[in-house]
Amino acid sequence: MNPIAYRFLEPLDILTLRGNKLFGSAGSYGESQLPPWPSVAAGALRSRILSDDGVDLQQFARGSQPHESIGTPEQPGSFRLTDFLMAVRRKDGSVEAVYAKPADMVIYEDNGAKKISLLQPRMMASGIQSSSPCTHLPILECAERIKVEGGYWLTQSGWQRYLMGEIPLNDQILHQSQLWSLETRVGVGLDASRGAAADGHLFSSQVIAFMRSYVHQEKSLDVGFLVGAAGCKLPRDGLLRLGGDGRGTAITEVSWKPSHPDYEAISAAGRCRLILTTPCLLPKGWNWSTDMMFDVGGVKGTIQAFATGRYDVISGWDMAKGCPKTAERFTPAGSVYWLDQLQGSAADLQKLVEEGLWDERWHNPHRCAEGFNRCQLAPWTTR
Repeated sequence: MNPIAYRFLEPLDILTLRGNKLFGSAGSYGESQLPPWPSVAAGALRSRILSDDGVDLQQFARGSQPHESIGTPEQPGSFRLTDFLMAVRRKDGSVEAVYAKPADMVIYEDNGAKKISLLQPRMMASGIQSSSPCTHLPILECAERIKVEGGYWLTQSGWQRYLMGEIPLNDQILHQSQLWSLETRVGVGLDASRGAAADGHLFSSQVIAFMRSYVHQEKSLDVGFLVGAAGCKLPRDGLLRLGGDGRGTAITEVSWKPSHPDYEAISAAGRCRLILTTPCLLPKGWNWSTDMMFDVGGVKGTIQAFATGRYDVISGWDMAKGCPKTAERFTPAGSVYWLDQLQGSAADLQKLVEEGLWDERWHNPHRCAEGFNRCQLAPWTTR
């Protein structure tokens, strides 16, 4: 893979990060989602690259003016989005990524203190029936009932501990209220035939306001996004149009090193956890095959258990064609799969993480370029 370049994106205003739900009719309410799909960043970066290189966008949309790295609307070029993460920037300019909590991590309160635990796959007892095709179910082992708390994210140091098989510390988690706030704005529906406001068509939309210079453990941090891309020349500075309404976002070149697990140790152990870091387009919905076998990129194993949320239905707007993209079901980011009988060298495992969960049987060049199907590996812990 070509060298990856990293940039910090700092929103200069609120952001409207919409999902698939239609809104705009009288009385409707449009929700925003965070984290947004990686295609949001891919589209903003590609538009800026085309503009910087003086490409005629109308000719590009017709496919008559291809770009060296972006390709054409029908056939993507070498551009690949590799990372799209929440991030914080310190006063010294250094950037630290912030990661969504994986599905096997549980945070709850115990005697007034936060406690972090990990789900563990356990064989189902005789007589218990389940719709799961796996032999094991992920279980939280605790003596008393607990109330799970949501809205937490991992700092990069906490994510590194997780990738090494350790449980993150309490000071390595952040609540979303420390990163952003939600606001409601009122909009006016438009009458396309007149090009003017439609009478009585008021609607509300939810917007996201990132924290500026919030204080965490006596450290002042600015909140934004961290993006990484390969196979292209990213802009070093300037502005992007990001999200709905094309809000201004500053782009800054940064030096950043991603966290990695011990691939040698995982290969030697013959088992691991596979974590989806972006939504994943799979041939069987949430799975790779009907027989619970994993076989992607030279890495093989048996899926013993999985922890995943509901499907994401992802579409988007095709700017070149002027129509919605095909809606497809994706397995949500943060889903965790426990793989046993793992076969693959350390180099194979690293290549799987770097290139993503794509296979010739279900490869989608458009979604690949947009940063979907990215993953990470971690040891299969027994604690």
